[in-house]
Amino acid sequence: MIGRREQPRCDGVSAAERLARAAGVQKVPNPKLDLFVVRDFLDAATCARLIELVDERRRPSEIADDIGVANFRTSETCDLDWRDPLVGRVDGKIADLLGLDLSASEPLQGQRYAPGQEFKPHTDTFEPGGYDYYVHTAQTGQRTWTAMVYLNEPEDGGATRFKAVGKTIQPQAGKLVTWNNLLADGTPNPATLHQGMKVRRGVKYVITKWFRERPGR
Repeated sequence: MIGRREQPRCDGVSAAERLARAAGVQKVPNPKLDLFVVRDFLDAATCARLIELVDERRRPSEIADDIGVANFRTSETCDLDWRDPLVGRVDGKIADLLGLDLSASEPLQGQRYAPGQEFKPHTDTFEPGGYDYYVHTAQTGQRTWTAMVYLNEPEDGGATRFKAVGKTIQPQAGKLVTWNNLLADGTPNPATLHQGMKVRRGVKYVITKWFRERPGR
């Protein structure tokens, strides 16, 4: 549903409304979740360079609100430097698409999934009342919107599955997927539960951008 809580916009237009009006943006038709897809958001050269940057500095991925499930997230992660001109341009392009303030966002992050690696079903919000919630939201608040871009297409597997809304999105180089993590009252939306499905053959690269309720950068 359009109009869920997020950072206020000076033009009075929410990110969901902005995306719904934008050319080339596909809205997944489901009342439980604001979920949008944009094909060819990034060109091939930009994707290739971002893959190089991820490979230069990747490390084992971590998780917040760890519930002790073995091999819950087995990918590798890379923090991308916003001072790099290319990273800065991509950062700005994502913020412009959603109409959200970069100062209320986390640094762009890259992920690499080798064969057999996955991210089991999870949400991107921090669980209210948990230790990680107080650590990660004290300054900038809860995560509002997520934007993720596939940088390549693995030979087999690696789709993103939103089970609650019956939508599975296949990886394709340059394709952006974005969704609102919160309900109208500001609480986490359980329908955002999603899974980075296991890569069967090849390697999958993505970049992810998270926005917050308040500025912090």
